[in-house]
Amino acid sequence: MGESPVRVGLVGAGHWASVMHGPTFAAGPETTLVGVWARRSAAATELATRLGTTAASSFDDLLDRCEAVAFAVPPDIQADLAVRAAAAGRALLLDKPVALTVDGAERVAAAVRKHGVVSQIVLTKRYHPATRAFLAAAAGFAAVGGRARYLHGGFLDGPFATGWRLDHGALLDLGPHLLDLVEAALGPIESIDRHGDPTGWLELTCTHRGGAVSQLSLSGAVGLPRSRAGVELYGPAGVLEIDFGTVDHAECWPVLRAEFARAVRTGTPHQLDVEHGVHLQHLLASC
Repeated sequence: MGESPVRVGLVGAGHWASVMHGPTFAAGPETTLVGVWARRSAAATELATRLGTTAASSFDDLLDRCEAVAFAVPPDIQADLAVRAAAAGRALLLDKPVALTVDGAERVAAAVRKHGVVSQIVLTKRYHPATRAFLAAAAGFAAVGGRARYLHGGFLDGPFATGWRLDHGALLDLGPHLLDLVEAALGPIESIDRHGDPTGWLELTCTHRGGAVSQLSLSGAVGLPRSRAGVELYGPAGVLEIDFGTVDHAECWPVLRAEFARAVRTGTPHQLDVEHGVHLQHLLASC
C-alpha cells in the first residue's frame, strides 16, 4: 500500500497562491490541500472554494489541520509565520527570499534546526528537467565566464507590482533565481560587485571560486511582451545556454510537489532547503 498524501496547508491567497501553490498541492496525488489561510479572509474563502477545500479561521487553525505548510506571502510575513509553523512541528515549503533580511532568514533556519522539521525553497526553475540537464552539462563544460538575465515589466503593473517588490526591486525578487543558478553552474561566489538601481536596472558581477566571472542583469521595470530569462556559459568548447522563455514552467510544479512530499515522508531535507535559502540571503546582503 502506498503512503498517504501529505496534508498541506496553504498560507496566502494572492497571485502565486492562486496559480501555483494552491492548484499544485490540491492536484496531488502526493499531497492533499487541507485548508487555506490568509490575512484577507474573503480571498482565502474564495480560493479555498475554488480548490475544493475550506478556509481556516486562523493560522493556528491551519496548523491544526496540516502536517506541512506552503507559504505564498511576502518575505517578512513568511519569516514570522514559518518560525511558528516549525515550532508546531510542521514541514515548511518556503518562497524566495526566505526573509527580507539575513537575521530574518537565520531565525527561520534556527527554528527548523531546533524542531527538526523538513524545509524546501521554491526556486522554480531548479525543478524543471531542462534546468537539471543544463546544470549536469555545465559540470563538465569548463566555463571561464557566464551571463545571466532576468528581465520583465512585472513591477510596472499587474499582480507582481506589490509592496515589497516595489520597495526592494529586482535584487530580492529576481536575484535569488540568478544567484542560485550561476553558483550551481559556475561554482561558489566569492565576491559580488553591484551597479545600478534594484528598482530600475541592476548589474551584478560575480567572481566564482576557480576564477570564472559571471555578469547578471536584473530588472522588473522594462516593458516587454514576455519575460526574458536565461543563463549562458562560455568556455573553450563554445557556449552552453538555457533560455527559460522556451520551457514550459508548468512542468516544474509536479516535480516540486513530488520532491517536497518525499522529503516530508522520509524526513530528509531537500537540497534546496532553508540553509540554502540563508546562503542566498547572505549573497543578497553582500550586494
